[in-house]
Amino acid sequence: MSLNLNLLGNKTDYPTNYAPEILEAFDNKHPENDYWVRFHCPEFTSLCPITGQPDFATILIDYIPDQRMVESKSLKIYLFSFRNHGSFHEDCVNMIMKDLVRLMNPKYIEVTGIFTPRGGISIHPFANWGRPGTKYEEMAYHRLLNKELK
Repeated sequence: MSLNLNLLGNKTDYPTNYAPEILEAFDNKHPENDYWVRFHCPEFTSLCPITGQPDFATILIDYIPDQRMVESKSLKIYLFSFRNHGSFHEDCVNMIMKDLVRLMNPKYIEVTGIFTPRGGISIHPFANWGRPGTKYEEMAYHRLLNKELK
């Protein structure tokens, strides 16, 4: 697979709507190794689909790559594309996870949203996925059942 990155090193044009097509991937140079990659994204924003009020969160993305990895600038711009998108917190977390699964087909991935309180309640949704038929599928099930949401 070739290194076909269009965003890295170029001027950034931020999308005004949800844009999963902006995500780019590159080849993992160590697919034979199981290792974690973590993205800590403390400036995530989206809109409440009912009130239109902004929601703020830290998004944590942890994954075990296989052949492809997400390029960080494209991930930043993709996450920025939620800024004017109206979705509930749980929907945002699941959309992010599913878009990254489609892009990379990782061995394992989990996405956590740590949303700031609104109306006295904070929501911390967690979604994960392990490649079906592998030990990573079992890992996803185990981690889901044993997840401590903080």
